[in-house]
Amino acid sequence: MQRRFRIGTRGSKLALVQAHMVAGHVAKALGLAPEVACEIVIFKTQGDIVLDRNLSEIGGKGLFTAEIEEALHNGGIDLAVHSMKDMPTVLPDGLLIDCILEREDPRDAFLSTKGASLAELPRNAVVGTSSLRRGAQVLAKRPDVTIVSFRGNVQTRLKKLADGVADATMLAMAGLSRMNLLDQVTAPLSPEEMLPAVAQGAIGVERRADDEEAAKILATFNHAESALRVSAERALLAVLDGSCRTPIAALAEISGKRMSLRGMILTPDGKEVLETSRDGLASDAVAMGIDAGNELKSRAGPQFFTTG
Repeated sequence: MQRRFRIGTRGSKLALVQAHMVAGHVAKALGLAPEVACEIVIFKTQGDIVLDRNLSEIGGKGLFTAEIEEALHNGGIDLAVHSMKDMPTVLPDGLLIDCILEREDPRDAFLSTKGASLAELPRNAVVGTSSLRRGAQVLAKRPDVTIVSFRGNVQTRLKKLADGVADATMLAMAGLSRMNLLDQVTAPLSPEEMLPAVAQGAIGVERRADDEEAAKILATFNHAESALRVSAERALLAVLDGSCRTPIAALAEISGKRMSLRGMILTPDGKEVLETSRDGLASDAVAMGIDAGNELKSRAGPQFFTTG
């Protein structure tokens, strides 16, 4: 009898869209209908439950993954679908991610009822975001702006903006695209305006390391170029021991056999910004990320990571 793959995911609309994307790929690999090949299992994580505080105050990225990874480790599910920007750099023993879907637009989106761009927001505007990275980059360019916390799913944040809780916010272009909400975007933010989060726009599929059947199926839809880009960015993040307490941004791009990588760290108030870049062979993605991360770490010094 054909095994039915149980896919673990968070319960937001975006997370479910992403889980169904993976189910579609698994089903295609098996030559079955998605509802026959897969079962979607929904988890409520700590990150979904605690919405009144920033992630940096309650424990960081693992808050969106712990419950799902425990079920995966214990055999309650077979696969876990994650937004890679939410993933800690160190995975639990016995679990691995060796399947990255083709990455969507990694840029941030600017959404506002008060200005066509960040530069055009009125003086002393209020910007809502739960991301230290976004907040720090906004403050680096617009120190007059006030940052207020915006937690919750995409719909919650859009409602807060519509209700006037803030004059502007930023969301990931990829998530808005997957939910057919690009019409909400005032303007995309170029990487020069706002460097994205590590692995933003990338979906990863986690499995048990000893599950060879899952490995073979996932290999059929792993997108090699996206996986290389994510590996470079996550290598940089790993060196910096990145958590939600330090604003860190990175973007790797590939042209032919070459990769360019930009990395940035900031203090939460945006007053200190350190940047670096690398260019090399895409096959050296991880080494480039490690090297760039080491440079930023050396230039910053330990006090940089305790500021704020």
